[in-house]
Amino acid sequence: MSSRVNKLLSAYRQHLTVPWQAGLAAIQRVIFAVYDKADELRLRANIEEFALATQQAGKQWLLIDVTNAFPEWMMAQEYRDAYFECPEDLTGYQTGELSEFVTDLIQQLEGRVATEAGPDTVVALLGVGALFGVARVSTIVEGFKDAVQGRLVVFFPGEHQPESHTYRLLDARDGWNYLAVPLLAKD
Repeated sequence: MSSRVNKLLSAYRQHLTVPWQAGLAAIQRVIFAVYDKADELRLRANIEEFALATQQAGKQWLLIDVTNAFPEWMMAQEYRDAYFECPEDLTGYQTGELSEFVTDLIQQLEGRVATEAGPDTVVALLGVGALFGVARVSTIVEGFKDAVQGRLVVFFPGEHQPESHTYRLLDARDGWNYLAVPLLAKD
């Protein structure tokens, strides 16, 4: 395990030692585990360590990987061949957020959380880098955070600017201000 991923795991373990307060607003239950985009494969190779840390803290773990969400959604579209020829026909293509895809993904996430997670569950969202160009992570998180009764951990390949609470996905797009709890691989 790389030292940066190991440090992120340590920060996660430490965060889990704090007792969960009841009655927190949904935004206060969202955690962004921020890591360098170069560590994506290392993080994925060690994701079970995060699951183990969660279970050792007496919590449940639900991993949801959205890496293939867009290709799977696109394959289910009746007019997919036409969309490949003329992607501008997809609503939201110009803005980088495909509204039908976003709506469907949020509904899928809410459905999984409703049937598989409870108040002692860490819902871990992996693969958000694959959403770049088709959905905004902030929109996805906002869309289903209320369904999560326990904690929502978003594994986030990018940057966090602590003075402004700004997150930048893949260091490639202007960030957005979000008040989730950041977990960082501290030196």
